Amino acid sequence: MRKKNNYQVYFISVGICCLFTLWGIFPESMIGNLSLGVVTKNIQDFISTKFGWLYVLLMVFFVILCIWLLFSKYGDIKLGKKEDVPQFSYISWLAMLFSAGMGIGLIFWGVAEPLQHLYDPAVPSQDLAKNARESMTYTFFHWGLQPWSLYAILGLIIAYTTFRKDRPAMISESVIYIFKEKYRSKIALFTNVIAITATVFGVATSLGLGAKQIAGGLNFLNSSIPNEFLIQLLIIVFVTILYLISATTGLDKGVKLLSNANIILAVALMFGVLFIGPTSYILDLFVQSIGNYIQDLSKISFRMSPFDDSGRQWINQWTLFYWAWWISWSPYVSSFIARISKGRTIKEFISGVLIVPTVFTFLWFSVFGGSAIWQELFKNKHLIAVIQEKGTETGLFAMLADYGNLGKIITGIAILLISTFFITSADSATFVLGMFSSNGSLTPSRQIKIIWGIIQSSIAGILLYAGGLDALQAVAVLASFPFIFVIVMMLIQFLTNLKKEKIEL
Repeated sequence: MRKKNNYQVYFISVGICCLFTLWGIFPESMIGNLSLGVVTKNIQDFISTKFGWLYVLLMVFFVILCIWLLFSKYGDIKLGKKEDVPQFSYISWLAMLFSAGMGIGLIFWGVAEPLQHLYDPAVPSQDLAKNARESMTYTFFHWGLQPWSLYAILGLIIAYTTFRKDRPAMISESVIYIFKEKYRSKIALFTNVIAITATVFGVATSLGLGAKQIAGGLNFLNSSIPNEFLIQLLIIVFVTILYLISATTGLDKGVKLLSNANIILAVALMFGVLFIGPTSYILDLFVQSIGNYIQDLSKISFRMSPFDDSGRQWINQWTLFYWAWWISWSPYVSSFIARISKGRTIKEFISGVLIVPTVFTFLWFSVFGGSAIWQELFKNKHLIAVIQEKGTETGLFAMLADYGNLGKIITGIAILLISTFFITSADSATFVLGMFSSNGSLTPSRQIKIIWGIIQSSIAGILLYAGGLDALQAVAVLASFPFIFVIVMMLIQFLTNLKKEKIEL
């Protein structure tokens, strides 16, 4: 029965993804309001407006649950048997989970988001100094404790189910045992199909962002290379070949080596900008923004703006898009983090996934977003005009252009880093999709990984063709919604099992 169910999961998921890809080929001029871009945008608006409260409450709950687990009696429970030890060193483990978690997004939004919040703040104001403060607070909010607590909790549930309960590494295994035996097969089929489709569309969104930004960077380095769809598509094809080669080498080689390289390049890029830019200003901003974030966290975590339509539109466009994007990524990121975390304790897992990446992310945005804000406020560079004219993906390169030849060198490093993040994200995603399609096998076949790799890249290309950034964002929201209900079931089963643990005090 389980093997039959596994085939059904694979073929249904592939069928959905292929139909989606074919749908996207038809342009709006041909089918009008039935085009992929228009339909997904309408569904995004509906979900954000009618169910935004659900996203907000769920993300707050993850933070609370993480804090509780860190200090609870369950913190010393090992994700595995007593004799199990971690497969990867702590540094490699952090590098791999970080590369899988947010790599491309950090580079894409590192400059653009703080700048856009500067001129279009959550609370309308003409005071740019005040807007700058709010800009960093909301950027920290969107990339800080909430998304990483989501990954931490879901990754913990999957690792707990796989290594402590000794069950297949399938999302469904973290859900079906709250139902009676006769319903489990159907629930497993539904759950695994939802997990796979959410993963494919969520990762495709990031691959599309990565292709847009690589094209934007090449255009900045050489204006004869146009930042247009054909170039973006060629980049997707080229990088797809590279990550499929990596995907055939296994975790110990491809993903591990690339993840370590990512961290080295990311740190080099970040400190390069820190030291050639306004160093003291950036560090002051980093410290103050952490304080502002902590001070305002409870207020902005629950902000829904029910009395202000413009405020609600901002929340839908930014906060709810991010919560949806992280949720659409969560089946893949959480499963991948779980796969590399056997032998770690709950306390070690939560602290590693939640605290270290959050602090690094805050420093990242302080360096890149802070440098951009400094140029905008004190050097009158008008970087926002470049973003509005040439696209969000050009923000980083417009900021680096102020640093002359050093800026060009750093731009080259940035393009290389985007490429390696692209490869690592896609590589680890194909690994997880292979797991989901192979009854939770921790060593999925090359053939299945290659098929999923091609499907992911095809959807990324189609989304760019169908509507660029707007289509990418809309599909992220669309993919996340059904998975919310899977998450709720995962939480119920996990907390029920946790109560039954015998803890030696």
